[in-house]
Amino acid sequence: MGSMMHFPLQAPASARATVLVIDDQPLNIQTVYSMLSQQYEVLMATSGADGIAICQAQQPDIVLLDLVMPGMSGMAVAERLKQDQRTAAIPVIFITASTDPVEESACWEAGAVDFVSKPLNPMTLRHRMQVHLTLRRQAEALQRLAFLDGLTGIPNRRYFDQQADTALAVARRSGAPLTLMLGDVDFFKRYNDLYGHQAGDACLTQVATALQAGLRRPGDFVARYGGEEFAVLLPGLGRDDALRLAQHLCQQVRALQLPHAAGTAGGTVSLSLGVAVTDGNDSVNQLLARADAQLYRAKGAGRDCACVDAGPP
Repeated sequence: MGSMMHFPLQAPASARATVLVIDDQPLNIQTVYSMLSQQYEVLMATSGADGIAICQAQQPDIVLLDLVMPGMSGMAVAERLKQDQRTAAIPVIFITASTDPVEESACWEAGAVDFVSKPLNPMTLRHRMQVHLTLRRQAEALQRLAFLDGLTGIPNRRYFDQQADTALAVARRSGAPLTLMLGDVDFFKRYNDLYGHQAGDACLTQVATALQAGLRRPGDFVARYGGEEFAVLLPGLGRDDALRLAQHLCQQVRALQLPHAAGTAGGTVSLSLGVAVTDGNDSVNQLLARADAQLYRAKGAGRDCACVDAGPP
């Protein structure tokens, strides 16, 4: 895969949808702009290449695409958008004067979700756009549910595994480091036995929130990996910085001051972390195994601490 996935796991704040109009004729763009600008944020591109670049950089909510353009045709643009993971989910509506059924069939195959005919009817255009924007929002909401942990509200293992595959491919290609951490809430079974499962659930939720708060960079994220186990993915972070961050995350959990009479010597809920760093020449399973080995070391060292490996064997 080419790049880190950009699917937003938090529902977007209420805002006007963004529409990208791709047409080689500025007058046509101006016509569409006058129809839509009061209701939508309108971006404009006068070539297929510029339109693709804007889609990759700004992720519009929907694309209105002229079918007939010099250089790169509308059909070629649609095909390129559907082949790129970053832009594949953006609905594309073709604007065309053609009534040729063969051409229409080719447009569907290229990835169109709809057509509007020239000359444009403003009401029809707005209605069809709203239908596809609503469908996209509903699909995103379902995907968000599939990728979030129901208890803590942070990403789940499915999302983590998907992102780890992508991040490893990026690290392999770029040579930049990638850090993976595995963490366990210390003596969590004892916590459940002592305080009850409702308190245990509340504890996990607070730990998840503390770990999220400890991550500052946009590409970093933490997921619930199962039970009381958390996984953290940190693209571009080297060994020394990773160890400092891991120690900070342990402190974040300690600072919650959640009483745990059957826990570590501090008497509060704590976290052990295992840290592995790669240049991309590991599989996800190898990287997880290395992080897990360091987690085992941290537990053997008394828990409430982080251990990092020396790098790939």
